[in-house]
Amino acid sequence: MKRISKFILHTILGWKIENNFPKHLKKYVVIAAPHTSWMDFPIAILVRLSLETMIHFIGKASLFKSPFGFIFRKLGGTPVDRSQSNNVVEVIIKLFETREEFRLALSPEGTRKKVAQWKTGFYYIAKGANVPILMVSLDFENKKVSISEPYYITSNKENDFRVFQDFFKGIKGKNPELF
Repeated sequence: MKRISKFILHTILGWKIENNFPKHLKKYVVIAAPHTSWMDFPIAILVRLSLETMIHFIGKASLFKSPFGFIFRKLGGTPVDRSQSNNVVEVIIKLFETREEFRLALSPEGTRKKVAQWKTGFYYIAKGANVPILMVSLDFENKKVSISEPYYITSNKENDFRVFQDFFKGIKGKNPELF
């Protein structure tokens, strides 16, 4: 799969990858942004396959229904029912605690629509699970995926969010008006 994914991503689609996922870390949260199009998902899957790193994701429950639900599960997805008030953060922290290896990708925006501010669940998941955050930008303008070094959150949430925002500054998603 690695060779096919690399061929599609680099040769056919013309994307570049800057850096790699850390091989020495078995657990971390990935925040991928900007999330402005359905096209973000296949690009992210191709990157993950090219770099041979299993990274899980969560998605709205409707994506996991027939006929394509089994594909999303096979790709590492878990459905989340957003119609109920579940404590998703605590559930995911437990996943980190019970698994020897677990990497979870989330969109800090929580949607493909334009938002005034990011969701904070990814931050509290990383804090509760005591794992670092990796930032991954999907720059459609330059066809480049950039992966940050692991960032260990501090006791200063405002400063941490400035670090996150600075990493994604100037990055253009597929639909830049939505970021």
